[in-house]
Amino acid sequence: IGQAVFALDGWMDFVVEASCMDLALEGERLCKAGDFKGGAAFFEAAVQVGTEDLKTLSAIYSQLGNAYFYLKEYGKALEYHRHDLTLARTIGDKIGEGKASGNLGNTLKVLGRYDEAVVCCQRHLDISREQGDKVGEARALYNIGNVYHAKGKQQSWGCSQDPGDLPPEVRETLEKATMFYEMNLSLVKELGDRAAQGRAFGNLGNTHYLLGNFVEAIKFHRERLSIAKEFGDRAAERRAYSNLGNALIFLGQFDAATEYYRKTLQLSYQLKDQVMEAQACYSLGNTYTLLQQYERAVDYHLKHLIIAQELADRVGEGRACWSLVNAYMALGKHRQALPYARKHLEISIEIGDREGELTAQMNVEQLMETVGMEEGDLSSCGSEFEIQGARPKFGKTSSTDSVDLWKCSSEKVTAHHSCLSLVRAIFILLIRRVAGFQKLGRDPSDEDCFFDLLSKFQSSRMDDQRCCLDEPQNGERGGVPAPSVNDGVDSSLMTSPQTEELFDLIASSQSRRLDDQRVSVGNLPGLRITHNNLNNLGHLCGDGDPQEPSDDFFNMLIKCQSSRINDQRCSPPDPGSHAPTVPDEDFFSLIQRVQAKRMDEQRVHLPSDEQGEAEPEPRASS
Repeated sequence: IGQAVFALDGWMDFVVEASCMDLALEGERLCKAGDFKGGAAFFEAAVQVGTEDLKTLSAIYSQLGNAYFYLKEYGKALEYHRHDLTLARTIGDKIGEGKASGNLGNTLKVLGRYDEAVVCCQRHLDISREQGDKVGEARALYNIGNVYHAKGKQQSWGCSQDPGDLPPEVRETLEKATMFYEMNLSLVKELGDRAAQGRAFGNLGNTHYLLGNFVEAIKFHRERLSIAKEFGDRAAERRAYSNLGNALIFLGQFDAATEYYRKTLQLSYQLKDQVMEAQACYSLGNTYTLLQQYERAVDYHLKHLIIAQELADRVGEGRACWSLVNAYMALGKHRQALPYARKHLEISIEIGDREGELTAQMNVEQLMETVGMEEGDLSSCGSEFEIQGARPKFGKTSSTDSVDLWKCSSEKVTAHHSCLSLVRAIFILLIRRVAGFQKLGRDPSDEDCFFDLLSKFQSSRMDDQRCCLDEPQNGERGGVPAPSVNDGVDSSLMTSPQTEELFDLIASSQSRRLDDQRVSVGNLPGLRITHNNLNNLGHLCGDGDPQEPSDDFFNMLIKCQSSRINDQRCSPPDPGSHAPTVPDEDFFSLIQRVQAKRMDEQRVHLPSDEQGEAEPEPRASS
């Protein structure tokens, strides 16, 4: 204890005696080493010590915002990026103002506030072009593409269309994302930035995949794979393999897809990434089911089950059990399937998955009838799940067992076997005895609970709208490009006749409160007022004319906010329970949509929508 106290006293002495710059440099070093929590602590200490140098303080705000962004503390990230924006504009740092706007846009995008993110990132793009900053312009274009891509994915949640057959507004949003990614790609090629080209290729592949342009998606993902290998970026290489496998599924090239998924699994194992290892096993299990190679499918689903159990992923565990039931039933091993059906039922009840519960209940009843068991006989098979449920059988060797399977050569299916016939085979398996399931009604109480939850959720967000968004936001100052928004707010958003009255109301409300929202010196932590910087702080102290964005910027922001009021009147899509060991790109639900029109009597709801695995988003720093 004495040593600990001595060490703490020494650290406190260091903090007291160290300058703001010393603390900030240590925070920057820790963040570069990946220790964002430690880095944020040193930056906060630097703010506590304070400085009179506005550029130094602006850089600290930017770095703190980025650190909190990576720590997923987005409220604090917004706060410090706003401080950064205020100081950048105060000292006339246009490049810094652009970066701050970009970083604010990135953070707003993650929070799902896409229209506000568009305003901020468009500001970044405009400033970069005014200043002739090609690097900043490329980042802004990339960020705008990211915002449209994220918005398009959110809009597509719950859509029942076939792959690529999207509602007009979703298609328009994704096509805008493609346009900005292409502009970004052209510019980074001109700049010779190969790493940025890789990110652009990857996200172009993801967007074309969502649009149903699978051949184009494969072309871009192969380019992304090539650049990842060039840089030795194994994480990017793994993403490219996974995305290639997903696209090939929709072209009916299942054997090729399994090869890419096996490479994904191998890299995930080498990178010691259990979550991605589990997702690769899940994808392989389902693809081998499509190939009607059920024994292999069982092996991979068991491996997925092991990891889901180790990571306490109950949703993923339930999905693995469901898949095992289907595979064992296809093999005629009904007694082996029964414990997994019971486990699937138990988990579905636990997590509130009503559709999964009904499916599992039907499977349990069918299997009991097939094996000739009564309700009272179930206790005799109570331990079967543990006996054959992967954990005792495979123990901790799941990953190495996966490696052994990579060495197995795939059995060949008939050379010209069509995609339709293979998909039909899996669905005959998966949907057995669940006819007409999608026509089940909803419990009316669900709607009441939802609106109660929505009311509580929106009450806090209305307070958020009272904050001052009178400036572009979030600074970009360093690393990789982060998500910004579009080429401006849609003209349709600006001129909708239905919202004119609302615009007037918001404008009058904002005009009364602009003075209250102007930042005072006391709201900028760490700022020391001296004779040296007083002239630069005139408008913050109440002297001189306040430096505010142009009227055009305010008009755009006010109209942007009006659309958010309308957005709050509709039900946001329910993303469902989070299952880290199940890929977001669960393409089997989309395959089901393709078949639904031809197989009305065999419908079943398979969870999740298909999306490509996104490239990481770069952040800017000072």
